[in-house]
Amino acid sequence: MSSPVPGPSPDFAASGLLRELKGVLDPGAVITEQEARGAYECDGLSAYRQLPPVVARPVDTDQVRAVMRICRRHGVPVVARGAGTGLSGGALPHPGAVLLSLARLSEVLEVDPLNRTARVQPGVRNLAISEAGAPHGLYYAPDPSSQIACTIGGNVAENAGGVHCLKYGLTVHNVMELKVVTADGDLVTIGGQGPDSPGYDLLALMTGSEGLLGIVVEATVRLLPRPTARQVLMGAFTEVGQAGTAVARIIGEGIIPAGLEMMDRPAIRAAEDFVHAGYPVDAAAILLAELDGTGEEVAELTARTVALLEECGASEVRVAASEADAENLWRGRKAAFPAVGRISPDYYCMDGTIPRKHLSRVLAEIAVLSGEFGLDVANVFHAGDGNLHPLILYDANRAGELARAEAFGGRILELCVAVGGTITGEHGVGFEKLDQMCTQFQEDELAQFHAIKAAFDAGGLLNPGKAIPTLHRCAELGAMHVHNGQLPFPELDRF
Repeated sequence: MSSPVPGPSPDFAASGLLRELKGVLDPGAVITEQEARGAYECDGLSAYRQLPPVVARPVDTDQVRAVMRICRRHGVPVVARGAGTGLSGGALPHPGAVLLSLARLSEVLEVDPLNRTARVQPGVRNLAISEAGAPHGLYYAPDPSSQIACTIGGNVAENAGGVHCLKYGLTVHNVMELKVVTADGDLVTIGGQGPDSPGYDLLALMTGSEGLLGIVVEATVRLLPRPTARQVLMGAFTEVGQAGTAVARIIGEGIIPAGLEMMDRPAIRAAEDFVHAGYPVDAAAILLAELDGTGEEVAELTARTVALLEECGASEVRVAASEADAENLWRGRKAAFPAVGRISPDYYCMDGTIPRKHLSRVLAEIAVLSGEFGLDVANVFHAGDGNLHPLILYDANRAGELARAEAFGGRILELCVAVGGTITGEHGVGFEKLDQMCTQFQEDELAQFHAIKAAFDAGGLLNPGKAIPTLHRCAELGAMHVHNGQLPFPELDRF
């Protein structure tokens, strides 16, 4: 792991930056004590850690703007952070930057049941939005597995998905308006509550920009009415390829489930041992499908889906007999990540997306790579939209295993690109996938990414070293590769 930074940067104190931050924030909201800063040293990609030199904790938009203006004046970078549940190192501190925690901006400002919207601050938990809409029969559709803890600001930054993203879309499809603080400390409104707006789609550009273009301080999101009926069913298969074929058949027949998830045997066994969802532990793979709509529609779709699963060779098809049974089936999938954490000292969670037709091939090749690297892998993924989450099992206490897990993960992402997919579906690029960006994109494409970054943040102050590799890095691929948790953070190429 990287060596902790011993204390606040002497330059911060000498330049007066700390004094200025304390002048605009509440007492105790500028954290300089080493022990307290330790809570911010990593996000969900905990293999990589860096102690931030200082943490600023504003309580409102005006304070966020003041912090940005101070940092811009001093030329000091800023890394924005929400709940820290991200899995690609997107909120990893930079040793020369102020870490800006948005956790205290945590109010649901308004729920409008007539227009079916909610206006929230970035520190509001994903699940809390649905809880606020529940009295009106409404909910917020994107539901990452970390929804009990992750915040909407981070969801916007990474364009988070969830088990219901197949039918209802990712964050980008459910956000209507954002208020954003720029690198200069200005407040801008992007998007709106109308059905369309003229000009460039800056709302989509900002969603998934990983904190490189601006800091979200408010979001207006779309709420949906709870469907009148839903049905959850599980299909078990003796071969992974059969499950992959079933996914293609279901979508090919025009059935769009609210969710369509797949787990392989290691993930099944880990989840079953953890939450006792009733999964068949001898199955090579299971599919979980949720169908919703009107009662008649759900009944018809359920019959068609059961028939398709059986045609594809399902050894067992189970239709939830009650709401409690349905929740239990989903509980195993939602708990898959912590369940796998119980069977291995460490795991490395990957995130790539492939065309559905290549599902069986990619899973077979991941199995081959598992043997090549000598590391087991459990596969959990959003099968309906081809978003894979291979969990590579390793032990960081064994010399070289983290490096092998990294190399294995890189090969999986390169495989996704090779079959026409992408290196991320919902976790983002962050610090983790910079080298694989060089695999997926050409020099002219990366140059355009840098041009967009420069248009929003000419000084390169927002979340430096994340998401977009420098052209120099791609030219010398591997020279800056992270090994064994070390964070080199060399001088960044300016755009």
